[in-house]
Formats: sequence, C-alpha cells, structure tokens
Amino acid sequence: MSTVLLVSHLLIAIFLVAFILLQRSSGGALDGLGGGNGASSFLTARGTGNFLTKATAILATLFFITSMSLSLYYKANTNSEVKSILEQAPAEQSVPAVPSAPVAEK
Repeated sequence: MSTVLLVSHLLIAIFLVAFILLQRSSGGALDGLGGGNGASSFLTARGTGNFLTKATAILATLFFITSMSLSLYYKANTNSEVKSILEQAPAEQSVPAVPSAPVAEK
C-alpha cells in the first residue's frame, strides 16, 4: 500500500512540475518546446491554456490528497511508543579527557 501511494505521489509531482512549466507565462517557460509556434500550435491558445489550467488544478488536488494520505499512513504505522523527540531520554555523554598541557622542549 505504501509503495503504491509513494510511487503515485512521485509521478503526480513530476507531472505537476511539467504542466506548470508548460503553461504560458511572461517569461515563456517551456512554451516554445513544441516547435515554430510553440506548444499552442496543435490547439488554439485558449484551448491549450484551459487544458493546462484544469490539468494543473487536478494534479495539485491529487498531490495534496496523496501528501495527506502518506502522512496519515506513516503516522498510523509507527511502532515506537515515543511520539516526540522531546520525550526521548538524552543519550549518555562521556566527559572527554582533558588534554595535557604542551611541554616546551629545551
């Protein structure tokens, strides 16, 4: 279960980054990747923009859902009784040996 959820989360993250970079912006982003007229050469500019906007919103929602699912899954499957690092006993620390004073040679 955790492997499927984790792999899907990573794939959603990769596609989300790609769809964000493909959107038209003032800098152009990766809009010119498709050839002469940019990525909008296969569809109208409005159709491409609407598709990328909707796909980005869907991917962002899925990313949020998988993030929350992973968080809840790993929280429920922890086996330790200690829930916080502040509740753990401090590790035993040994006092380091004091170095001897340097002896001047004559």
